[in-house]
Parts: sequence; C-alpha cells; structure tokens
Amino acid sequence: MKKIALVCAALVVSAFANEGKEFEGLLTTPACAAQGAFNDCYLENYTCGSDGCFKKINAGETTHPKLALFQHATGKVYEIDVSKLKVSELGEGMNKNGVVIVGVLDEKTNTIAATEFKAPPPPKKSFFKGCL
Repeated sequence: MKKIALVCAALVVSAFANEGKEFEGLLTTPACAAQGAFNDCYLENYTCGSDGCFKKINAGETTHPKLALFQHATGKVYEIDVSKLKVSELGEGMNKNGVVIVGVLDEKTNTIAATEFKAPPPPKKSFFKGCL
C-alpha cells in the first residue's frame, strides 16, 4: 500500500514539475527587440520577419517569423517556440505589453517552449467629458 502511495505522489510531483513558468513582457520579433523599436516596428516584421522582407518573398507566400518576449524589468529578450500554440491566437498580443507566456525556459538557447498564451486585458472604456 505504501508503494502505491509513493508512486502516486511521484506522478503528481512530476506532473507539476513540467507545468512551466510564467513570463510576462512585450510580445515582438527578435529584430524589433534588438533595435529597441517597439512602437516603430513595421507590420511586415510580424508577417515575414524583418524590415523590407516583402520585397524578398512572393505574393501569397506564407512565412512563420520568430517571436520574442522582451521583459522591461530585466531587459532580457527570450525567443519563443510556438510550435504547441496556434499562431493565429497570438495576434491579439502582438506589440502589446503585459503578455504572459507560460512555458519551459531552455537556458542554453534562451528559448521559451510556450504551452500557453495569455493576452493582456483590453483597455478600459473612457468617457470624454469636455467641449469640442
């Protein structure tokens, strides 16, 4: 009976050990993070990976650019492996601060193997009081 309890406890601990850690920051591309151009990052960086890349690819060709998470507090940039996520869901967090990526960090390659994505909440509605 004790062996069964120990095996069950080991399975529970191993399940929680592989769950992942939360990383919060600004979702962008590695090229924009390297330049520090967050507000001025061109839209083409998010669709094909770099400035001027539309000149190099054919119309209708799809590419999967790399994504990165920039943390303001530490100044670190982590590349994100999104193979376990739907890339279409990441669109609402692009170039926004407060994005949370849940995953496991590989410190050798500085890459987060993402298992979950949480977009920041939308801005609160405000009411304009004043004269036009």
